[in-house]
Amino acid sequence: MNTSALNHMERRKKIYASYGYDVEKERLAIIEAAQPLSGRILEAGTGKGHFAVALARLGYRLVSFDLSEEQLQVAADNLASQGLRDRVELRQENGESLSFPDASFDAVFSVNMVHHLENPFQVLRELTRVLKPGGKLVISDFSPEGLAMMAEVHRKEGDEHQVAPVGLDEVESFLKQEGFSVSRFRTKFQITLVASRK
Repeated sequence: MNTSALNHMERRKKIYASYGYDVEKERLAIIEAAQPLSGRILEAGTGKGHFAVALARLGYRLVSFDLSEEQLQVAADNLASQGLRDRVELRQENGESLSFPDASFDAVFSVNMVHHLENPFQVLRELTRVLKPGGKLVISDFSPEGLAMMAEVHRKEGDEHQVAPVGLDEVESFLKQEGFSVSRFRTKFQITLVASRK
């Protein structure tokens, strides 16, 4: 794996822990909220592959997509370094226009992606389109405390954590208008919406 990327990930993990943010525990809490979980799984927004790793470690197979080729390479290295590469099909896709057919997946996850999106409702339309009838859409993102923590971490690194104006409250309203029933779960740093069609 790219050593500098791995070192950065490990360094970040320790910084998060100093704020009381246990990334692995948070990921497991999202998966727990989504139970029962079976069938074909899609992850929207692979990033560096952390959530794909969490699912693969528990024995799940999944398809995970990201727009960034660079992020997908880091994710592939991350998965390979843990012996999990064969459990995840990585795809370069634009979330606003997915190549998957309608009703392709039993469960769709999006973790810490909404706050990055320029057109979140278009992405949500695509995620709901590829979800099977009776399927489950799991959207998780940082709570206000989580966003404040991320802003502080980025600031200390001389960077700025970009946050789009649409948050999970608007996402929840949109999903309810689309005929989904939505359950909300919360930890200190994370809010998770689990949505299924009524």
